[in-house]
Amino acid sequence: MRSAGAFNVVCSFAALWAFVKVLRALRWRLKTTRLRGPPRSSFLYGVSNDLLSSKDSAGMYECWAKEYGVVYMIPRVLGQTRIVLCDPKAVAHCFARDAWTYVQTPLGLMLVEILVGRGLLWSQGGSHRRQRKALTPAFSNAAVRKLASVFYDSAYKAKGAWDITIDLSKDGNAVIEVQKWMNHISLDTIGIAGFSHDFGSLDGKHASVTEVFDTFVNNSRASAVNQFAILLAQAFPVILKMMPTKRTNLAKKLGATMGEISNKLLIRSRREKDASMKDAEEKSVIGQLIKAEGQDSLHLSKEEVVAQMKVLLVAGYETTSISLTWALIELSRQPNVQTRLREEMLAFGADPTYDQLKANLPYLDAIVHEILRLHPPVTEAIRLAAADDVIPLSEPVRTASGKMTDSISVAKGSEILISVKAINRSFSIWGPDAKTFKPDRWLAEEGISGKAKEVQGHRHLLSFLDGPRTCLGKDFAIAEFKMVLLVLVKNFVFEMRDGPDTQVEVARGILPRPRIVGEDGTAVPLRVRRYE
Repeated sequence: MRSAGAFNVVCSFAALWAFVKVLRALRWRLKTTRLRGPPRSSFLYGVSNDLLSSKDSAGMYECWAKEYGVVYMIPRVLGQTRIVLCDPKAVAHCFARDAWTYVQTPLGLMLVEILVGRGLLWSQGGSHRRQRKALTPAFSNAAVRKLASVFYDSAYKAKGAWDITIDLSKDGNAVIEVQKWMNHISLDTIGIAGFSHDFGSLDGKHASVTEVFDTFVNNSRASAVNQFAILLAQAFPVILKMMPTKRTNLAKKLGATMGEISNKLLIRSRREKDASMKDAEEKSVIGQLIKAEGQDSLHLSKEEVVAQMKVLLVAGYETTSISLTWALIELSRQPNVQTRLREEMLAFGADPTYDQLKANLPYLDAIVHEILRLHPPVTEAIRLAAADDVIPLSEPVRTASGKMTDSISVAKGSEILISVKAINRSFSIWGPDAKTFKPDRWLAEEGISGKAKEVQGHRHLLSFLDGPRTCLGKDFAIAEFKMVLLVLVKNFVFEMRDGPDTQVEVARGILPRPRIVGEDGTAVPLRVRRYE
């Protein structure tokens, strides 16, 4: 009798759950504009498996936009759909309302929490505004200006080590695995600038956090079981907790490692909070976090402080090192561009200040932004509609019923995807040379087309996203990128080790990273010689 009663209760809950799901599905169909899109290639996965296994998912999004219009639907796991926006006006609308109407998906929140905790990337609404306000002073122009010496010091440490390597070579040049060195530069820089702590990576010291980062790359190929779990988690995020994949286990390990490091740094910084450390605290991000702990209006809990520190470690390590590596690859592929950049730097003379760097080196600025356009470290953003909305379009699209519309209705619960890489490299937005590395486009008035000018974001790029959740460390990242690149290119000549036709592919780390085809991990060996 008891068994039968329990069975009836379970069946009742299951029926209620199914009823609620059906009601939500019916409401979604009534409230959402039905759009055209690619057919389902798999009954179970939709097109999700195709995108996950593709070497160029951004290219797939762009092809579909050409066929179905600037806004379309793609079939996902277990009959779900996702709306893809390739229209600048629609994207700007979503990012402008990012703080309240379009929020992170449950899966996205879970992955962020596993990796870096409940900090700025995880928080939403009022909590996000409070945390962002507490961190903003640490990334102001005045704050970044004070960090110029930190950026230069890291770059010159790498230069010194490379000089020794080249001196020991027989023919005046050496093969250097540059991505590893960009990782060292990025880690030591964020350590000093963020936490007033020198990890010593450039001096050959072991850093436990880099070991776990590297493990991500070495385990980049997902097994069939892991891939199944990853895809199914799009519909049921809790699966990642019930059946964790190798990557989520690594993310937990990395999160725990960064948590240990952050806690130690936080304890040390609190102890050193006296007059002798005043200047160091004002220059470091952790100093601002400690100040925010004591302010009622900006109060950060210890959990939030540690989470911000973990975000800084991931962002400071991953994004800048990836961008620097891509820059050295592109310059190695185009010696004439590299020579022209070096000539601009040498003509300027001594290392520029932060303000001079922004105003007096236009070709360096052009190269940095062309790298950010072609190779954005974060390739897409996925959001969930927290309320019904109407999204305006810059050009009409044909709906599934054949009607033309210049706006689409989106129901609460709809998933929106914005492919940063597809929009940054779109032929329809950037013109026929959209896929080409062409720094000169940033120097000519007509270099940025009319359609590209409609893209809202830093310099018409989505690389730092846009709106209330735009990347807080944008100026920090660009300043570090420019200063490190300046020191390296001014002093060394870079070439592809195996010639100009060397193939480069993208490997899966925490973020996508370049890799020379045939190399292990994310190795990018380049031939380097001193510029005389």
